[in-house]
Amino acid sequence: MKKLILIVFAASLSLFVMDACQKQPDANPVSAKTIYKASVSGFPEDFETGTKTAYAAANVTLSSGSWNLDNALLGTSSSDHKNGSKALRVTSTGIVTMNFNVTGGASQVSVSHAVYGSDGNSTWELDASTDGGSSWTQVGSTQTTSSATLSTATFSMNYTGNVRFRLKKLTGSSYRINFDDFDIQDNSSTPTRDDNMAMGNPSGATTSTTDSNNYLMNKTQYALAYNNSKGGANWVSWHLSTAWKGTATRCDCFTGDATLPSGYFKSVTSNYTNTGFDRGHMCPSDDRDGSSTDNAATFLMTNIRPQAPILNQQTWAALETYCRTLIANGNECYIISGGYGTGGTGSNGGTTNTIASGKINVSSHYWKVIVVLPVGSNDVSRVSTSTRVIAIDMPNNQSVNTHTWGYYRTTVDAIESSTGYNFLSTVSSTIQSSIESVVDSGPTQ
Repeated sequence: MKKLILIVFAASLSLFVMDACQKQPDANPVSAKTIYKASVSGFPEDFETGTKTAYAAANVTLSSGSWNLDNALLGTSSSDHKNGSKALRVTSTGIVTMNFNVTGGASQVSVSHAVYGSDGNSTWELDASTDGGSSWTQVGSTQTTSSATLSTATFSMNYTGNVRFRLKKLTGSSYRINFDDFDIQDNSSTPTRDDNMAMGNPSGATTSTTDSNNYLMNKTQYALAYNNSKGGANWVSWHLSTAWKGTATRCDCFTGDATLPSGYFKSVTSNYTNTGFDRGHMCPSDDRDGSSTDNAATFLMTNIRPQAPILNQQTWAALETYCRTLIANGNECYIISGGYGTGGTGSNGGTTNTIASGKINVSSHYWKVIVVLPVGSNDVSRVSTSTRVIAIDMPNNQSVNTHTWGYYRTTVDAIESSTGYNFLSTVSSTIQSSIESVVDSGPTQ
């Protein structure tokens, strides 16, 4: 009897492990009730652009706009404490002033500061103006800078509409202060649910039922281009912000998509049984837990592609989690995902080209394009040459976890070459040519 119980337990454990990606809740949920503010466009100001080598008062153009530096310069010496190659260096009772307003108000300002070289202590304050610089009001308390290591001072506030700021050195006239990474948090941006196809229609999909290999399905939760000959989506596109997040439980309700036109192949969950491949989400379940309806939509089989278990449960999942980390830190993302090529390696070994008696193509690679923006409105118009775009191309096999997801970063141009699609088509061609040719080098966790 004990031997029989042990065998049954082992079998149950094996089934649990094989289906772990479908049964386990997604990691790191973000509450939809939490409102995250984002940096104003152009901020943080890192003082890396522009040149000013003298203390005499003058205007200098930086990445955020025009600033007046009085008894201040852009320091580049080894005694300037800085992140990067430059920092503000303020002497005497110098003042550094924005010559422009931010229009969405401000909920928080932060700035890094340290003494220059081994100078003595100085005090300073942050001032704000809501009348274009005619009058100024101190924000928060007076600060003392005494360390040669950069630290961050943070000021909370509640300005709406136009506001500008200045840094004003008060004491320590014979000493100097370095300032760097001046950031303003917007006070007008509340995360919203935005257009899932705002960045374009990569394959020019249509709603004509005769276009069976490029059939556009625009759902509330995501959009996709269905390919009947491959039994799955060419691509799936969705918007991600904390507005999509909530506490709905993962339904694990894999269902054939009844909205596919009559005569189209409709995959079902049993098509994946014993194939060695997971039912891999394109738009993840945990990106759509704002309601049970939203979550159930991610389990429609048109959102599912055959993925090697190690890819789906580890490397791909880690990238999904990172995207949710981005929105928890005040961003919103536009994500497009899909596969290309033929022939993947699942848990059964070897190379598999199709499953479901040839009805479902097994891609050799899975890709993702992620546009990262601070929370805001008019999103397409805010995409610039400095916008972070993460392009990923991963092999569909069981050894993909030899590297972390960051290893698989590539260019949007490269994925366009592999797929024949045109990503970010609603963005100006000039900006596209800049951001689509760059391999992302940002953080990965």
